Formats: sequence, C-alpha cells, structure tokens
Amino acid sequence: MISIPLDNHSERNVIRVQLRQNIVLREMSDAERSALEPHLAVVDCSKGDALLHQGVHDIDGLLKRVVTNADAKEMILRFADERAMETSYAAWRLNTPTPYSIVCVTKARVAKLPMPTWVTFMDRYPKFKEAFEYEVMHLMSEIMAHTITLHLLDAPGRVHRFERKHPELADRIPKKELAAYLNLSAETLSRLKQRGKI
Repeated sequence: MISIPLDNHSERNVIRVQLRQNIVLREMSDAERSALEPHLAVVDCSKGDALLHQGVHDIDGLLKRVVTNADAKEMILRFADERAMETSYAAWRLNTPTPYSIVCVTKARVAKLPMPTWVTFMDRYPKFKEAFEYEVMHLMSEIMAHTITLHLLDAPGRVHRFERKHPELADRIPKKELAAYLNLSAETLSRLKQRGKI
C-alpha cells in the first residue's frame, strides 16, 4: 500500500468532499480542515489489506476491526464505512499494544495520519478532541453491546438487531463477513433470510 499526500492525490477534490462527511471531521471549518489536510496521507487498499494501527479515517469502502486467536480464528468486532472512523487511540493513550487489527472488507480508500500528529492537532482544536473522544467511547460501547448480543440473542435476534442498528451496512457487507460477525454460518444466515425470520 502506497501512502500519497492528500495534496498530491489525483482525486484530492473528491476526497476533500468525503472528508467533510466524516463523523468527526464534518464540523470543521474550511480553515480548520486546511490546517489538517497537509498531515493526511491517502492509501488505496485492496480487499483483505491490513492497515497500520494509527489514526484512520475511512473515506470509501468498508473496514472491519478484528481480533484473532492463536489458532487464527477471527472475531469481527465492528464494521466502519465511509462516514465512520477507525483508530487505535485508546491503546495509544494507555501505551499498550493495539489488541485488534483493522482490515479492509472491500476495496477502500483511507485517509490516515500518525497518532502523535493527530493528538497534537486535536490539542489545538479542543472541540474536535471532545468529538473524537466521544466517538471512541461510542465505538467501545457498540463493541461491548455486540459482544453481549452474541451471548444473549438467538440467531434470528442477532440478524434482526444488526439490520435494525445498521441498515446502511446490511446490503453492503459480504454475506460471509456478516455471518462471521453474527457468529453464524453463511448457510444459517441465508436460511434465515429465505424464511423471512428477520
């Protein structure tokens, strides 16, 4: 994966529009966005590419946060689309290794910057630090809720909850990935959809 400074990217104008839609960056003024842009690098990724564990803002495509055990069994913790973000901020703040990977589910374009640069930027703009930290806490809460859902709800309940909570992702995630996220086999997910149990 090759990182290209935003100013040098051939689609920089489209990327700037997409950055304005990001959950954390959308409240920035043009001047504040102009102050951030020189620090951003854009990476065009393929399906399955693992991203560096640094501050990442999804611009186009789908990402997933996953953990893997010693037997290479993967558990998907969450998905992120164009308007969302992914980050290793909590681990960086705690000075601990990042306990998960961020992997592309589809072809994706990502704007990223090193965590120290992002933190320095946020220190200059406290309202964005507050919005960013709120979003980090929200993500952790969503991951906890997902984990609880896997233990408390039956298969139709898990599928129904996902489609209710994330209708914007329901038809975009490959069925195999969605089944893994819901701790189901692809066959069970397909059967539930065919029977209309969701």
